Amino acid sequence: MTECEHTFDWMGPSNDSNDEQFGHVVELASIDDANRFDAVLVGEPFDRAVIGRKGASEGPAALRQHLAGTKTHHFDAGPVGSVADLGDVTLGDGESDSGTVADLQERVRTITERVHDTDAFPVFLGGDNSMTYPNAAPLLEEGTLGVVNFDAHLDVREVGDDPTSGTPYRQLYEAGLDAYTCVGARHFETSTTYAEYVREQGDEVVTAEEVGDDEVEAIDRALDALGDVDQIYVSVDLDVLDAPSAPGVSAPTPGGVTTRELFRMLRLLGAEERLAGFEVVECAPGLESGTANLTATAGARAVAHLLSARPKESTQSHRSEGPR
Repeated sequence: MTECEHTFDWMGPSNDSNDEQFGHVVELASIDDANRFDAVLVGEPFDRAVIGRKGASEGPAALRQHLAGTKTHHFDAGPVGSVADLGDVTLGDGESDSGTVADLQERVRTITERVHDTDAFPVFLGGDNSMTYPNAAPLLEEGTLGVVNFDAHLDVREVGDDPTSGTPYRQLYEAGLDAYTCVGARHFETSTTYAEYVREQGDEVVTAEEVGDDEVEAIDRALDALGDVDQIYVSVDLDVLDAPSAPGVSAPTPGGVTTRELFRMLRLLGAEERLAGFEVVECAPGLESGTANLTATAGARAVAHLLSARPKESTQSHRSEGPR
């Protein structure tokens, strides 16, 4: 039976009563209680489908740890809204390392469908990029859907014997995805065949180079390419960042976007009324040498920046009285 299990105790490391951090305000909750919150976190500690270096199964724990110590205040938006942690998706039977990736996707989808049915905004913490398919697919049943994929790669490979971290958008296209934009794509990281496939769908690729020229224009292009879809899903594969900013990913490469560019773009997308879900994937802290934890820190800040732009409807009823 697929379910969610709480694996992290939220505590902010600061003892200053005025120094509010995510660790002070994130509450543990069940899917049945999700409606009481503005946003909910769901961990997906799986990395069986990674094409390159494994390690993303450790991503949810690392992202939570670094988010817990992140302050809740944004200078323009103030504090984030109310946030709950629903826990990690678990299979409940010790089968996380057996069966096919397709089976795993379908079982994870039994959870993501329930999360999307709540009134809370879902934030999925990966985990490898294959989880994008079950995270976004339920939205296809609720109207037209467009995806903004922050990624060095297009991830539209054909599905062979089993899905991989390189196939989620091909799977979504085949399931009826209406529009797609990849932002931050890297030259020499994608084959001509897959670039042409995206173009043949009438969709958009905004390179990391173009983001560097003007990140606001990059998001304008991304949204224009999505047209009038009913809903938008946003994915951040942390390999979209330049390798020195995110060395703990499956495939770090030079020439990526900066953290500041990414955070600004997420703020712009976070304010979109049509935004229906968000994820951060491919955080593999064990692949990062040293103790700086740059990758997990960048991923946690990505979550904070996007949530800071979201509507805040339940903030006061769930605010703690300060660090506990």
